[in-house]
Amino acid sequence: MLFARGLSQISRRSINRYQWLCPQQQQFHHSNHFPSPIDASHKVLGCRVIHSWVSNALSGIGQQIHHQSTAVAEEQVDPFSLVADELSLLTNRLRSMVVAEVPKLASAAEYFFKMGVEGKRFRPTVLLLMATALNAPVLRPQVDVDSLSRDLRTRQQCIAEITEMIHVASLLHDDVLDDADTRRGIGSLNFVMGNKLAVLAGDFLLSRACVALASLKNTEVVSLLATVVEHLVTGEIMQMTTSSDERCSMEYYMQKTYYKTASLISNSCKAIALLAGHTAEVSMLAFDYGKNLGLAFQLIDDVLDFTGTSATLGKGSLSDIRHGIVTAPILYAMEEFPQLRTVVDRGFDDPVNVEIALDYLGKSRGIQRTRELARKHANLASAAVDALPESDDEDVQRSRRALVELTQRVITRTK
Repeated sequence: MLFARGLSQISRRSINRYQWLCPQQQQFHHSNHFPSPIDASHKVLGCRVIHSWVSNALSGIGQQIHHQSTAVAEEQVDPFSLVADELSLLTNRLRSMVVAEVPKLASAAEYFFKMGVEGKRFRPTVLLLMATALNAPVLRPQVDVDSLSRDLRTRQQCIAEITEMIHVASLLHDDVLDDADTRRGIGSLNFVMGNKLAVLAGDFLLSRACVALASLKNTEVVSLLATVVEHLVTGEIMQMTTSSDERCSMEYYMQKTYYKTASLISNSCKAIALLAGHTAEVSMLAFDYGKNLGLAFQLIDDVLDFTGTSATLGKGSLSDIRHGIVTAPILYAMEEFPQLRTVVDRGFDDPVNVEIALDYLGKSRGIQRTRELARKHANLASAAVDALPESDDEDVQRSRRALVELTQRVITRTK
């Protein structure tokens, strides 16, 4: 077993070295080409035990491996608990940042920042973990941290706050476009206060994000997050104005998914690295982690839209298909049953067409293949973390394990 483990480690280091020497620029600007995920397979050789004394040795080794496995299990961390205190401070700052002079606007802007409906703050959690994983010290009152490190951490926290404001603004605008009536288990803002106020609240959050972004005085980071807003708009337009061929194209779907979901987290992760002064190679590894985590997250979202319930999702199930949005499970089902294309082209205004599409989906491997694709992207995200420069710092190692743990939580979640 140790032999197999040793080969696995050697193979893993070789892949990391290859990725380090040949970093792939996978950021999408205006290209419509979406690179296919990289599949890696490893073959482990075995060996035959001949002498009886080897069996005794292996028995001792087995006990050693058992103890090591137990230690590894004990070292597993909860990503959200790891940054809980810092996240609480960040959440309070967010609430203060969205205060407006006009009471109605203030009430609308803070709608999803109020206690109990703020969500798990997934994106800020990722960014705070990434900051530590890249060797930025965690701010603790009891620890004396030099002023430069403290300033860096504060600036990286600002990126997390900006990212969350951009994210919530996009939710407010999306709910208006989708005519949604629920979000996070409560009435959506447009449903409660009307479309106009919801749009203006989203605009207000974007303006607050811009002010915070300008305070960083880093033109490269400003450019990155300005591009994110452009991508959010581009992705929404791509979804609204698809041709028949584009609507049935997996490549087009993945490009749109990157713009609408993965661009925000990938570019924010890259911004975290840039603020810390890391090289282009390390910054791209941070970007790759965020990109693949974001894609995996959205692919599982697409699965849950078919398999989840309104209670677990906090919004209506079958939301996408009822709005005429074709996602990965249906695209994969269409590959197995080409006749489904006719149904997709007719649209889903008629509930009968929805039922026909769901019937084909049930007979296909669409759900399974979408989960497999999400798993591939989760593995690519983990590989990006593994390829980061080595560090002996315990906080760094713990945060990197947490980032890898997040990839697994994303693909196994039920809501």
